[in-house]
Amino acid sequence: MPNRSARFTPRQREIYDFIRRYTLEHGYAPSLMEIRDHLGLSAVSTVHEHLVNMQDKGFLRREDHSARSATVSSMTGAPAVMLPLMGSVVAGPPAESFAAAETVSVPGSLVGRGPHYGLRVMGESMRDEHILPGDVLVVRQTNRAERGDLVIALVEGSETTVKRFYPERNHVRLQPSNRELRPIRVAKQSVQVQGVVVGLMRHFVHA
Repeated sequence: MPNRSARFTPRQREIYDFIRRYTLEHGYAPSLMEIRDHLGLSAVSTVHEHLVNMQDKGFLRREDHSARSATVSSMTGAPAVMLPLMGSVVAGPPAESFAAAETVSVPGSLVGRGPHYGLRVMGESMRDEHILPGDVLVVRQTNRAERGDLVIALVEGSETTVKRFYPERNHVRLQPSNRELRPIRVAKQSVQVQGVVVGLMRHFVHA
């Protein structure tokens, strides 16, 4: 929770407003370099220093995943929602998912009606849509999807992947967003939609 006695500096207010607008528009936070470029700052390290100070004041919540990255998970004015983090999903060929008893805090603006959960991404088959290893997907739990939706798909009853969903005449095409990879085509009865992706938590990368 924000410290009631804490106040934004003018530059912190600019950074905060940009992060909030960007996140609401794209479903994930901007990178440190995007914040730097948008505000005309001289160095990424300056942005990082502001973010640390804003975290200390309670205006941002950041989750460290490594020494070089962090995720903005909630912002003042957009109450955080705690979701179960249901392990990992492969952005690549279908593979066995890994369950984990964790939770993740996400902006309330990403969560609509019905049950939602988080999944951490493995692999790079969706990299052309800026979905990268370590990112957390916010997923609306459902077994129905529209053509072109980004879905969590259970294949052959045991293997899970994240792909664009295209039902076709005799099969389902699970389309990657990576020019180096081919789509996966499987019989309709062999694919079960487990959820539709509604948001993504992007890492802040320091380089």
